[in-house]
Amino acid sequence: MPMAAVRSMLKPPTSNGSYKPQSKLQTNNCNNGVEIVESMVTPSTLGHYLARRLVQIGVSDIFSVPGDSNLVLLDYFVAEKGLNLVGCCSELNAGYAADGYARRRGVGSCVVTFTVGGLSLINAIAGAYSEDLPLVCIVGAPNSNEYGSNKILHHTIGLPDFSQELRCFQNVTCYQAVINNLEDAQWEIDTAISKCLEQSKPVYISISCNLAAIPHPSFSMKQFLPLSISSKQTNQMGLEMAVEMAAQILNTAVKPIMVGGKKLRVAKAQAAFVELADVCDYAVAVTPSAKGMFPENHRHFIGTYWGSLSSAFCGETVEIADASIFAGAIFDELETVGYSLSYKKNKAIIVESDRVVFPNGPIFGPILMKDFLRALAKRLKPNPTAYENYTRIYIPKSGPTQSEPGEALRVNVLFKHIQKMLSGNMAVISEAGDSWFHCQKLELPRSCGFEMQLVYASIGWSLGATLGYAQASSDDRVVLCIGDGSFQMAPQDLSTMLRLGQRNIIFLINNGGYTIEVEIHDGPYNVIKNWDYTGLVEAMHNQNGNCWTTKVETEEELVKAIEMATGDKNECLCFIEAIVHRDDTSKELLDFGNKLAATNSRPPK
Repeated sequence: MPMAAVRSMLKPPTSNGSYKPQSKLQTNNCNNGVEIVESMVTPSTLGHYLARRLVQIGVSDIFSVPGDSNLVLLDYFVAEKGLNLVGCCSELNAGYAADGYARRRGVGSCVVTFTVGGLSLINAIAGAYSEDLPLVCIVGAPNSNEYGSNKILHHTIGLPDFSQELRCFQNVTCYQAVINNLEDAQWEIDTAISKCLEQSKPVYISISCNLAAIPHPSFSMKQFLPLSISSKQTNQMGLEMAVEMAAQILNTAVKPIMVGGKKLRVAKAQAAFVELADVCDYAVAVTPSAKGMFPENHRHFIGTYWGSLSSAFCGETVEIADASIFAGAIFDELETVGYSLSYKKNKAIIVESDRVVFPNGPIFGPILMKDFLRALAKRLKPNPTAYENYTRIYIPKSGPTQSEPGEALRVNVLFKHIQKMLSGNMAVISEAGDSWFHCQKLELPRSCGFEMQLVYASIGWSLGATLGYAQASSDDRVVLCIGDGSFQMAPQDLSTMLRLGQRNIIFLINNGGYTIEVEIHDGPYNVIKNWDYTGLVEAMHNQNGNCWTTKVETEEELVKAIEMATGDKNECLCFIEAIVHRDDTSKELLDFGNKLAATNSRPPK
């Protein structure tokens, strides 16, 4: 390579935040639904190449915490046109934000420093792994010369072995790339990103701090090589046999039903599931983690199936069905309320991401879920019996009783007014705890998003996820429902929301403790120190940015606060602290707590 070209590549980013020459971009879609941007610019260095690849797969914002081993790499992310580096207050929240971003955008990314940052991040990545979210986790690593040197470095556990972080991430990522030389760096980056998109799971990329600014011929392609993303294929013979068997079971049933689960997202089968529902006229429910993945204004939607915690009359409809099709459902402990679901398992067809499981019968695969649902739609006879039975027994909700003037605010009254506030250009983020159960009762308007983290259930996840989700979709106003205990876990990055000018509406439910833990097993450890929450947010605001806070203790104050948040303060981040009684909980939380306590207290075998 001519020295003039090398010197040109080594020039730092321009002061206006972009490299020259400007890149020309073309867009295409890869086979997992993520938009790929084709680059016509010639990347120069490892840092430039990685930044362009992130932009190419649809990452516009990368969540970060600086550290000495990632600083040069961050320079390239800052300089990359089309990539916004979002500095977070903690690695944990950076990971949560990447999680929320991926839910809305289809892929997310975060960058931290070696070990001390990576191990702080890992809890968030484990949660993303449980939710099948594609995240590119980047860690700035020690100088390449330190590998094999037998030296003890800072940010380690005091051993001359740098693999502690890698071994931890091996359990919560689908691919790990340790880049400590330039020869295979381009291949490792492309392989990691391909695996991330292909498997819809987080990947780990560690990059030695002295490599980011060095050019290499493999980064200097005039046009990127296509990412090698393996496309899973349906076995056509297996598909025909599975559809034939399913059609026989469902077409001969009296009152069949459909239930959608959270794997609809990773299987890219949400549209196919709706198409099947349109054709067959069955009653349609979703599992709690799949709320928002099926339009709730659909003519045959009956609510959330969650065993004893189900929407009114939904559980009964599902459990008396003489045939059912569960598409993308996961039967973990919390989704099943301690494995207590009583639907007719010997009449249930389970459709997984790449196979179909019949009751007491064969398993067909590989069959992509969307292929099976679309093929089945052509074979099913319309049968609205289950939905008609549901409408016969359904009694409309009356809602909570009207509060007396000056009466202390109740949680069910709070959610009554959140319901009235919702619109199609909003998204609801539900934190672990009583918000889970109240949010399940919300009737989502068309196009209103919804997200929760159930199986991993990391308390405090929702605030960082709200940051990421809102950054991924500036058109949506995100509504966060979070308890005071969860808020205390990771509140810092509310300041990042303010810095970014986000317009989120945050309902902080202050009942003085960990209410969900109280209902499982009470004790003095469930009581927390009360904070001046609005005062804390005002301190973060510090007269810089658009922020409005208020504290409400009655229904009248709540109504005025919501009117202000959706009216005069529509362009502000709005923080509404709702003061409620410590024992004010949903009946679903009481039931959930009792069942989980019974599960946890089983005597040893």
